[in-house]
Amino acid sequence: MKLVVSIVNGDDERDLTEALKKAGFQSTKISTTGGFLRAGNVTILVGVDDDKLNKVIKLISDNCHRRTQYVNPLPPVMEPGELYMPNPVEVEVGGATIFVLNVERAERI
Repeated sequence: MKLVVSIVNGDDERDLTEALKKAGFQSTKISTTGGFLRAGNVTILVGVDDDKLNKVIKLISDNCHRRTQYVNPLPPVMEPGELYMPNPVEVEVGGATIFVLNVERAERI
């Protein structure tokens, strides 16, 4: 048995959880915040038998898409009275980061 931990963009969460449910997989979602953009992410946990692992990863791949977004960079440390007008920077967001962990024991009570 495996535990799939996937960190996905908040915009992709609904499509992914619906696709997992439709395919017969139960999941748990945890609201998280990314460290770089401080944007809303969702961490989705799925316990799955080894032979169904590729199906779950395919569902994640099909439902989590990369996109570009413009963000304002953090201003540098400045002296009082100085003016800093940041230019937006284009960054790539979305997609998914997937971790697959071995599970020694799982129980449903």
